Amino acid sequence: MPFSVPADISHIIQLAIAPVFLLAGIGALLNVMANRLGRVVDRWRKVEGFLADLGEEARKAHVLELAAIDQRMIRINRAVTLSTLSALLICLVIVTLFTGQLIRTDVSNLVAVLFVASMGVLIAGLVYFLMEISIATRTLRVAPHLITTARASGNRKKKLTNILD
Repeated sequence: MPFSVPADISHIIQLAIAPVFLLAGIGALLNVMANRLGRVVDRWRKVEGFLADLGEEARKAHVLELAAIDQRMIRINRAVTLSTLSALLICLVIVTLFTGQLIRTDVSNLVAVLFVASMGVLIAGLVYFLMEISIATRTLRVAPHLITTARASGNRKKKLTNILD
């Protein structure tokens, strides 16, 4: 019995298109997460670098900031790990689709389990990402005197523009 490779391969590629697009989306998400992790690590190094030169009161405030930065690093690292695991599971979905088609075996249950597992892990990664963002917004606030100055002047846009410059 002749084996029609081109027709089978084109069918397999059609089946694998959706997981490949999902893989591209997870890759973009990982890029965002990796950039956030890099910024958190940079901030850690900066605060740690000038901590020894500070007085006791200022040091206490920055030690609290370091604790928050540490929690952010833990959360974003878990988000990256889980999102990477999700991408790996999607890769297994693609490999399983190809393998099942080539050896003519029903792999639908395995594909379903791998896909659901991938989505579950991705959801967990996004939850950790959201937790990191939550910590960042709770701990990084604009200094109250800057906001008061901008409101008191009556010309908020001009003051804020000067602050940002």
